[in-house]
Amino acid sequence: MDDLEIRQVPAVVDTIRRDTRQLGFTMASEPQTGSLLRTLAASKPSGRFLELGTGTGVGTAWLLAGMDERSRLDSVENDAKVLEVARRHLGHDPRVTFHLADGEAFLAQSAPLHFDFIYADTWPGKFTHVDLALSLPKVGGIYFIDDLTTAGVMAGGARTKGSGADHGAGNPTRICCHEVGLGVRAYDARTNECRLTRT
Repeated sequence: MDDLEIRQVPAVVDTIRRDTRQLGFTMASEPQTGSLLRTLAASKPSGRFLELGTGTGVGTAWLLAGMDERSRLDSVENDAKVLEVARRHLGHDPRVTFHLADGEAFLAQSAPLHFDFIYADTWPGKFTHVDLALSLPKVGGIYFIDDLTTAGVMAGGARTKGSGADHGAGNPTRICCHEVGLGVRAYDARTNECRLTRT
């Protein structure tokens, strides 16, 4: 994959990014992350998907681009203002159900369910309530966390890059972690995007 040139960007992403910039929301998924989300989603036909942290729906759009017509996505966000952007642009897609809810509460009520793919991009499931989140993937399922290193997960907790903070991740022997490096990036406030500075 050419990390500098992402091809076949879902058409709706540019519109969502425009609205994202107007809101001043800075946590939307990068194109490289989106491209990987689409590829991984395509590996789970007829899958049940969970996104923790919808934001404005950039990651959601990439997931939907990889999902087949029989797959279903539950996307959870606790900020009504940013969720409205996602609903406006993606709410017509019958494969996605948006939930205005706290991630912790949604995880707790989802405990009897199992998912083929979980994209954790908010505090619950990424920094807190990791044990609960890791109980939800099906055997062979994918648990995808953005912006973290694997060292902390394998040591028993999710560790933010450079923070040194551990958070309980339960039994690390039942998960397999792979860290995907996408190069060194610099944030560009004018475009609300991160740009590759070196690989």
